[in-house]
Amino acid sequence: MKLLDGKLIADQIKTEIAKEVREQFIDKGLEAPHLAAVLVGEDPASVTYVTAKEKACAEVGFISSVYRYPANISEDKLLEVIDFLNADPEIDGFIVQVPLPGHIDEQKIIARIDPRKDIDGFHPVNIGKMVLNQPCFVSATPMGIMTLLERYNIDVTGKNCVVLGRSHNVGTPVSILLSRKSKSGNGTVTLCHSHTVNIKSIASAADILVVAMGKLGFVTADMVKQGAVVIDVGIHRVPATDTKSGFRLKGDVKFDEVSRKCSYITPVPGGVGLMTIVSLLQNTLKAAKKEIR
Repeated sequence: MKLLDGKLIADQIKTEIAKEVREQFIDKGLEAPHLAAVLVGEDPASVTYVTAKEKACAEVGFISSVYRYPANISEDKLLEVIDFLNADPEIDGFIVQVPLPGHIDEQKIIARIDPRKDIDGFHPVNIGKMVLNQPCFVSATPMGIMTLLERYNIDVTGKNCVVLGRSHNVGTPVSILLSRKSKSGNGTVTLCHSHTVNIKSIASAADILVVAMGKLGFVTADMVKQGAVVIDVGIHRVPATDTKSGFRLKGDVKFDEVSRKCSYITPVPGGVGLMTIVSLLQNTLKAAKKEIR
């Protein structure tokens, strides 16, 4: 078993981005790429995630801004914030951290974002272009998964790929990317979800298994084919008395037992999560270079 080391690959990509920022922006007297985040409320996981994005921006020489608002902000006020960021020429790309409070229509907010600044890749225009294999911002987590497979030279062509979870920001787009006619695609994909019958037998036939169910320890060893590649997208805080934080992070996959059967597996933490953040940096660089129109 080999780890698909998200930290190793993310660090490599950050080094590449930092070099390009220095040579193509700073040395030429141009402003560095600017990534902004909108944070509504004080959800601990969201706060941690936005803080990690700020740190990553500093590491590659990006400018970063965080717009913080209370959880009771009105939907209309938040839409005004989106309009402001869309119009600000100094901001190359931005994200609205989800989930949002229940009184705000998340899809309405996402649809208001200028697709040219939608570095999360959630806007219907970017999703549509992704489906059509046109230049676009690909959702950060699916993009990170595909980058991991590519950088570890894992051949997807002709492989039986199973995706567990059909969310619009992970499961569905990654199923499309794996099946696409491309260098890192050409797999035969089955997309499973909570209503799939015989999900265990389907998963156990996969050469490449992507798990994004959002259920702690959902995948056990008997659901995994010997020698399979397993990508664990899940992340859960589990109470732990032996850690300084009082918790530890676990995934949708029971790592200890599943890792004994895999050829490759992503750890949690240290896997897909770090690739998600570095994918946002890559999308911001594309936005700054006006590559997506």
